[in-house]
Amino acid sequence: MRHTKLGRTDIAVSQICLGTMTWGSQNTQDEAFAQMDYALDHGVNFFDTAELYPTTPLSAETYTLTESIIGNWIAKSGKRDKIVLATKIAGSGRPYIREGQPITAKAVHQAVDASLARLKTDYIDLFQIHWPNRGHYHFRQAWNYDPSRQDRSTAVSDMAEKLEALGECVKAGKIRAIGLSNETTWGTQKFLSLAEERGLPRVATVQNEYNLLYRTHDLDMAELSYHEDVGLLAYSPLAGGILSGKYLDGLKPAGSRGSINGDIGGRLAPQQQAPTQAYVDLAHAHGIDPSALAIAFCLTRPFMAAAIIGATTMEQLKVNIGAANIVLSDEILKEIARIHRDYPMPI
Repeated sequence: MRHTKLGRTDIAVSQICLGTMTWGSQNTQDEAFAQMDYALDHGVNFFDTAELYPTTPLSAETYTLTESIIGNWIAKSGKRDKIVLATKIAGSGRPYIREGQPITAKAVHQAVDASLARLKTDYIDLFQIHWPNRGHYHFRQAWNYDPSRQDRSTAVSDMAEKLEALGECVKAGKIRAIGLSNETTWGTQKFLSLAEERGLPRVATVQNEYNLLYRTHDLDMAELSYHEDVGLLAYSPLAGGILSGKYLDGLKPAGSRGSINGDIGGRLAPQQQAPTQAYVDLAHAHGIDPSALAIAFCLTRPFMAAAIIGATTMEQLKVNIGAANIVLSDEILKEIARIHRDYPMPI
């Protein structure tokens, strides 16, 4: 298992990160414990969660269960010092989370303290803003994204307020590093500039969606990642499971995200069928599991800090972690480039 540093920090993480958003809904606590044990035993030291989780489905009844499960594992195993733990503060939109209000300085402090209690730890290694207050183009919003509706002064003062609060949490020893999620190039750079101007914590990572079907990070964000040392934590490297091939021909296996969430956050659209089939066929032609191919590709990208995997079964988890050992040939990479050129934005 290869390791990388989070931004310009000294925090070393495995290039495979264990995602946790199914724990508490699709997975029981015992299953989650088994996943954490297996991952740690196979070189994965990086776990990512969020106060919002689990997500399938999102609900007031299950909100925060995932963090509590991880906290119970930490208390039982005594292995807090063996893992790098990341979590996130939820933004506006959910009435059961701080009455649906945007992220403020007060909300940052409340969320950090609540996560620390649920996770049964004294510190969080990476604390991330789950989504910005001002809006963004992620979550399938690229089709109606219009930043001209934003007020610049409000956006900047909002970022500064959050950054100041995060800085206070760093000084208090509650968090070690900060990150963003579902951010844009301008938003990430503005956080970096504000941190430099005000002597506040520097953004170490950005957690955005990245997979064979959704590669917006290859453009401006790749340039920023490289020059500013802000690595990508790629969520949904399998496009919500689509790249495994299990949804081809209209199938929706029982217990899968597709059977529970319908269109998997807008990803399960007709346009993805042809490229998904092409990637699955490519994997099979070279004797590689389609899921492993998709994750292994993510790990070839120069801006990648870690690919965040998720699994509801141990069989899936083993395949996903095993992708770290796969080296894709030039032939496969050239074929991936050809398919991407034919289907540049299918979801």
